[in-house]
Amino acid sequence: MQRGGCVYMMTNPNNSTIYTGATSNLLKRVQEHKAKTYETSFTAKYNCIKLVYYQFFSTIEEAIAEEKRIKGGNRTQKENLITNINPEWKDMWAEIDKNW
Repeated sequence: MQRGGCVYMMTNPNNSTIYTGATSNLLKRVQEHKAKTYETSFTAKYNCIKLVYYQFFSTIEEAIAEEKRIKGGNRTQKENLITNINPEWKDMWAEIDKNW
């Protein structure tokens, strides 16, 4: 059985910090970020609770490769990716939560 993956970006309420991650279960992972399940994590420390970007891939390996590519870029490149799919930087959580 082949498992898909997703690359995603989270930010804090004032959009000053961007976190990029990859996961095979976007719903569960975003819930963990929002609940600050891992209290000492980067996203908990910087209050990254808004899902502002996500993209699905057919394999987790593809998602991880894209995560590494994005992390290798600068902030402007990350902002452009987000703005292209989410111009207002709204929390996309409700969109994915109701579709699963």
